[in-house]
Amino acid sequence: MSLWAVTFLEYWKRTCSALSHRWDCSEFEATEERPRPEFTAMAPMTTRNPVTGAEEPYFPENKRFKRILTGCMAIIIMIAVVLMFLIGIILYRTILSIIISKAENTVFCVQAGRIASITGSVLNLLVILMLSRVYITLAQVLTSWEMHRTQTKYEDMFTLKVFIFQFVNFYSSPVYIAFFKGLLGSSAECGAGGCLIELAQEMLVIMVGKQLINNIQEFIVPKLKSWWQKRKMSPRLKEVNKEGVEEAHVKQQEEVVSPWEADYQLLVCEGLFSEYLEMVIQFGFITIFVAACPLAPLFALFNNWVEMRLDAQKFVTEYRRPVAERAQDIGIWFPILQFITHTAVLSNAFLIAFTSSFVPRLYYRYTRDNMLSGYINFTLATSPRNYSQQHQHTSCRYLGFRDENGKYLPEFFHLLAIQLSFVIIFEHVVFLIGNLIDMMVPDIPEEVELKMKREHYMAKEALAENQTFGKAMSPGDMNSTSSNLRWRGSRAQQPPHSDSPPPNLKDIPEEASPPDSC
Repeated sequence: MSLWAVTFLEYWKRTCSALSHRWDCSEFEATEERPRPEFTAMAPMTTRNPVTGAEEPYFPENKRFKRILTGCMAIIIMIAVVLMFLIGIILYRTILSIIISKAENTVFCVQAGRIASITGSVLNLLVILMLSRVYITLAQVLTSWEMHRTQTKYEDMFTLKVFIFQFVNFYSSPVYIAFFKGLLGSSAECGAGGCLIELAQEMLVIMVGKQLINNIQEFIVPKLKSWWQKRKMSPRLKEVNKEGVEEAHVKQQEEVVSPWEADYQLLVCEGLFSEYLEMVIQFGFITIFVAACPLAPLFALFNNWVEMRLDAQKFVTEYRRPVAERAQDIGIWFPILQFITHTAVLSNAFLIAFTSSFVPRLYYRYTRDNMLSGYINFTLATSPRNYSQQHQHTSCRYLGFRDENGKYLPEFFHLLAIQLSFVIIFEHVVFLIGNLIDMMVPDIPEEVELKMKREHYMAKEALAENQTFGKAMSPGDMNSTSSNLRWRGSRAQQPPHSDSPPPNLKDIPEEASPPDSC
């Protein structure tokens, strides 16, 4: 999955360059993008654009920087709120597990940890969805207050704010289970199956639950909104409510509505931000924690197939046709995908080395027994002597490489060195292969690159021809303007590098005739 993520991004660069060239958006942000209407209306001063030379509204950069810092403080506060809820869910799981384990029902006592984990995951999902709604509204207000000049910059800053919060919001609980659970004491340790089992359960609850809720919302909510808007905007239905006439009878007498009037009653398209965000969060789940849940990509594939059909039905039947907007690329979403890919490589390396039993099993197989006989006893330590004396000479086994006095055994340090070496080798191999793929796969397809070079060459030739023609014309020969225009039109129809004179060359004055082509 790590190699697939790297390869996916490299081939997306090629697709992006082909699309931007096809739609003539390769230089859109640098030369053609205009200021946002909101920025134009609220900017306090104006300045001359050094590229276009036009007078444009301007907002001081130092004031914008201060506002961005204020927005960063709001993001930090919201992240702290997320971490507070995470601590609350951890305490909920611990307390609920203790309460259920002390109950008289033996069935619940055995499954106390599992029940506490599942209910905690569901509660965590509800908290995530609630905080997401609140923060997206806050991010919109903060980004509008920062006064960004172009729509691309505005969307990039808004996307970055939302992603930082959603990254912490969605991934904080899986990261805690994968790397930190068990360090807070015996009550917070993983079950007999290890932390990977609980991590897979947490992933499935959050990812699959979120996808199901989103799909239900995308199917039901637009239909309800569309029905309510049509009911509110239709004058015939208003008369039905006032006069009390049956709706079926009125529909029979209702006049045929024109297509544009019917389309006006549909919902306004709110953009694709939510679709992008959903796919990026899903991309993070199936790459960062795939070592714990190999079935996650399968669930994502099935969800995306259903998502495409639901989106097609929604955009065609429930929404108005969206107004097309030009864009050079997908903006800051691509750097976010790159960040997730690098995080996924490191996360999977640490998951395999420290959370799973892959490295300890290999160590035991090559140092003790190839058939793994006695491996369970090898991984379990015995409780200290003072604990056995206090509990009527009852010994307790726990996961760890310690002696009876609680000190680390030499095997612990051997395994630690091997695990760290595995992480370094793993990420170096993946990044090396990724760099090789980057070198072997050009960012721009050869066909597109040839087209771009040809267009650049033709533009230079046209500019040089125009400049040469302007120098050849004398300022006083105003009567030859029409003939010159005709000459340029006929010249453009001739094949390149033709030495034959143009048909109307005799109509051009001698001093205004163009020089021979190079």
